[in-house]
Amino acid sequence: MKNAILIFLFITSINATLSQEIIPLWENGKMPNSRGMKLNKIEDNERITQVDVPSIYAFFTSREENTAAAVLIFPPGGYKKLTYDIAGFQLAKWFNTFGVNAFVVMYRLPSSPDLTNPAFGPIMDGQRAIKIVRSHASKWGIDPMKIGVMGASAGGGLAANLATVTTDYAQTKDDLDFVSIQPNFQILVSGAISMKQNAHKGSYEALLGTNPKPENEQLFSGELNVTAATPPAFVICAADDHVVNPLNSIQYYQALIKNNVKAALHIFPQGDHAIALRNNPGSTQLWPALCEAWLSEMKFLTKPHN
Repeated sequence: MKNAILIFLFITSINATLSQEIIPLWENGKMPNSRGMKLNKIEDNERITQVDVPSIYAFFTSREENTAAAVLIFPPGGYKKLTYDIAGFQLAKWFNTFGVNAFVVMYRLPSSPDLTNPAFGPIMDGQRAIKIVRSHASKWGIDPMKIGVMGASAGGGLAANLATVTTDYAQTKDDLDFVSIQPNFQILVSGAISMKQNAHKGSYEALLGTNPKPENEQLFSGELNVTAATPPAFVICAADDHVVNPLNSIQYYQALIKNNVKAALHIFPQGDHAIALRNNPGSTQLWPALCEAWLSEMKFLTKPHN
């Protein structure tokens, strides 16, 4: 009996780290921007460098705590890999603790040999993921007007693109073509937001190549595409970030304020390019509480009336 209990606890601890559901983004044979190749997932040390099936990993909060809000999380990795655990699954489970349903998106990387237009792989998958969550809103107990995006580093750049790009690149002649791609809020952590001034070289070259089209530099620079319709933003970074210039966050915030978008910017003195959910230096440890407070202030954590 004792051994059975130990086995049960062991299995439970394993399952606790996994999502409750894995949802492919595209139907077989209908994935746009694809050569139709069958790829193997390449993964090492909790980092994926080749995505086989673009998917959403769903983490649902409890019914009792459900605020009907949802967030899609885009793992970082400079558009070369997806650091999906520490900056994906762990964040998703944290959101669940205060009533937010979370979805970690495993999006195609520009290095995928299957992509016909590498720079558009991530945004296509991101837009499709938003559509899927919004189309399942009623079934999953989600308010379709309380769906946000979040990302760190390159994932933050992608989240900013999803918040500012209004062209639907995820059209595929199915029912989701009519579902909105617009998120309702955005959370950016040390975001590699600009593909122009102060761009992070590694993310820039991985996404756009070494000789990109000027129009793609413009399209994927979030600070250049903010309008009055851009959703509210919570933006954080560290002043001592030696990887992604903090001016990425500052310039993005300036564009938000210029367009009268509700936004918060927190620049912490420490944290470098390693701001995580826990074990941050000094005042940087306050960011999760500030983020939750901001979501509450913006009315995204208001529980629906039964």
